[in-house]
Amino acid sequence: MRNVNRRILEIATATLVLVLSALTVSGQKARANTAALAAPEQPLFSEYKGIHLGMTTDEVRAKLGNPTLKGDDQDYYIFSERESAQFAYDATHKVVTISIDYTGAGAPDYRNVIGPSIDQREDGSLYKLVRYEAEGFWVCYSRTAGAAGTVTITIQKIRQVR
Repeated sequence: MRNVNRRILEIATATLVLVLSALTVSGQKARANTAALAAPEQPLFSEYKGIHLGMTTDEVRAKLGNPTLKGDDQDYYIFSERESAQFAYDATHKVVTISIDYTGAGAPDYRNVIGPSIDQREDGSLYKLVRYEAEGFWVCYSRTAGAAGTVTITIQKIRQVR
């Protein structure tokens, strides 16, 4: 009888140890998942040449000078034969879109814009859009195929649907 009771006690103890171990691992995973949800990834790329979403037309022009093409709803700048940018404004003359084009070399690496991964298509082009809901904007990196491809980086305010 003693051997049977002792064996039952050993089995119960082993079962208790297994259950407690599983609960500890489960709790650690839950805390890790909660931490990931509580601290969303911060944007790597949120401005260009000191210009960010929400700046006024006057602030953009004061910082970058007179645009190559000027309009009430957008400005277009050519910085070199390889780099240009377009700034779109809303009705209150605030920046809602920044779109930068790099032709050939000189574009930032996608890892510095949208993070460590990107979608590569069969033709060799690259594309990824990352939404930052809490920040109110998205960032897109797009590269055409070919050795001298064009890279377009776009930062755009997320429009609220009513």
